[in-house]
Amino acid sequence: MTEGIKDKVIVITGASSGLGEAAARLLAGGGAKLILGARRLDRLQALAGELSLGEGAAVETDVTKVEQVRHLVDHAVRTHGRIDVILNNAGLMPHSPLERGKVEDWDRMIDVNIKGVLYGIAAVLPHMTAQKSGHIINVSSVAGHKVRAGSAVYAATKAAVRMLSEGLRQDVKPYNIRTTVISPGAVESELPHSITEADVAKGIQDFYEATAIPADSFARAVAFAISQSDEVDINEILFRPTRQEF
Repeated sequence: MTEGIKDKVIVITGASSGLGEAAARLLAGGGAKLILGARRLDRLQALAGELSLGEGAAVETDVTKVEQVRHLVDHAVRTHGRIDVILNNAGLMPHSPLERGKVEDWDRMIDVNIKGVLYGIAAVLPHMTAQKSGHIINVSSVAGHKVRAGSAVYAATKAAVRMLSEGLRQDVKPYNIRTTVISPGAVESELPHSITEADVAKGIQDFYEATAIPADSFARAVAFAISQSDEVDINEILFRPTRQEF
């Protein structure tokens, strides 16, 4: 699984917990050179130290700030001379019925789930087009394929990530850049903690406790996409817990 990962320079957003942390652990074990971004610098630094990633591997990053995402990517290039992969992983999932009018939650999801991905793409493309290589991995969701009551805005943001990824795939063909969008189902993470409505949060938490699979399932999907030979472009991965119905 880790073949083709050794010495690749990989930037991960949302790396301080959940899916991003699991990906960092697996990729570090495969010998990747990681630069980790997230808002919680203390947790990032602890993870970077545990994985022996070296000084400067943890960079405080709010993906809603384009200059911070550019700094994260430029730091990786200054440190290692190039960037091979970005995993645009940061995301939020504050579900609520539309009639509750949670406009602030909607804005946060649009800023993190859509604009954060766009900022990551914008930050790496100048480097990847110049070096004529690279791999952009965006994280969507099963919700980007199937919307359910209470998840309209979240599902819309994740469907947008899928469409952005497909458009990106076509745009970057002249530059030998690979693109992957990964759509997980219920995977153990802090996503349910971002829900601000108590009754909705309780229902989602119960669902995750009964259904969610470990975060290393996502990490293995990331590693699978990265580890392919250069002529193989894994464009989309959709996976769920075996027991997840929708």
